[in-house]
Amino acid sequence: MKIIPRLTYMDELSGIINIPDIKIITGIRRCGKSKLMDALTQIIKDSDPSGNIIHINYNLTEFEDLLEYHSLEDYIENKYIDSVNNYVLIDEIQMCEHFEKAINSLHAKEKYDIYVTGSNAFLQSSDLATLFVGRTYDIHVLPFSFTEYLSYFPSDNINTSFTKYITEGGMAGSYLYKDMNQKYKYINTEVLNALVVRDIIRKYNIRNEPLLHVLIDFLMDNIGNKVSIRSITDSLSSNKTKADHKTIGKYIDYLCRAFAFYRVRRYDIKGKKYLKSEDKYYLSDHSFKYARLGTKNMDYGHVLENIIAIELLRRGYEIYVGVIGSKEIDFIAMKQGNRSYIQVSYDISDAKTFEREVTPLLKVGDAYPKILIARTYQPEYQHEGIRIVDAAEWLSSQCQ
Repeated sequence: MKIIPRLTYMDELSGIINIPDIKIITGIRRCGKSKLMDALTQIIKDSDPSGNIIHINYNLTEFEDLLEYHSLEDYIENKYIDSVNNYVLIDEIQMCEHFEKAINSLHAKEKYDIYVTGSNAFLQSSDLATLFVGRTYDIHVLPFSFTEYLSYFPSDNINTSFTKYITEGGMAGSYLYKDMNQKYKYINTEVLNALVVRDIIRKYNIRNEPLLHVLIDFLMDNIGNKVSIRSITDSLSSNKTKADHKTIGKYIDYLCRAFAFYRVRRYDIKGKKYLKSEDKYYLSDHSFKYARLGTKNMDYGHVLENIIAIELLRRGYEIYVGVIGSKEIDFIAMKQGNRSYIQVSYDISDAKTFEREVTPLLKVGDAYPKILIARTYQPEYQHEGIRIVDAAEWLSSQCQ
């Protein structure tokens, strides 16, 4: 498989080497966490040639004797070398029973620089403070961005590449397959089914597996639409799927904790308050929708919106849906006290569509940047202070 450097994550990892925190690499299945750990190994070798690297990968049978936490700790202690920096890197840590006891003990000895990856259902950001007594640093890995896709598949035609990215997505493991049906089969089997069946159902002892699958299909079919726990429950019930609000709420929480979906809350711009009634949900990778539901309804508009939402998260923004009167702005992107208002539309060639998209942005009274991202196939231009930016160009640049 072709390996490309994931520079953003590698730069972040390089900056925290020898920081006395437990470093946790999280992200959805098959998004490249283990490959990132391999890259970290090389970074350490280059920066600290005398360092002692203790690398355990539970995917390999050679480490199956370390599936109990005492054995894991003993193995690492026996590999320790005095008078040099000792680095502990563990892939799929959740496969070791009571792994947190070993990690906490090793961290308390203050002689190891510790990095771990693991299955999302068993190693979630919300659980880290409970699992680990020491301080933790979470590095959240997402599937390939469009920029990374371009690195993997170099092309002179950015628009053609973006059209392919829309259908292929960012799960790099699928790139090995030439046929689209094979790509989607890999995504559905190795990522989605593994995430649902092996991880979520196992951790939370879910009894109503069919309901979880129906809920996943519903959320995928409604990415970018406003929904509430009640509206989802009512919709499923009307289609003769037995469901209750409490169960639906729990299942959605499990899916978001495992990074299958990201919940985006709504924010009243004028009232300066968060709205509790309805949220929007976006997939961690848009290819999941096609792999699971098929390509009969491509729904390019909502898929582009999904791509922009995940890219904003990838660039470190907090995102909200903006509400201004009866109008909505797709995203308010916030970072370090700054914000931008962003509308997303696949096609704005029609005058009425263009007017519909810019009207909410023109209603915002403050001076923060306002952007309309669409497939314009032309250089950026301005409309009454609003930046009109081609989607492929925006995604392939590092500037918002």
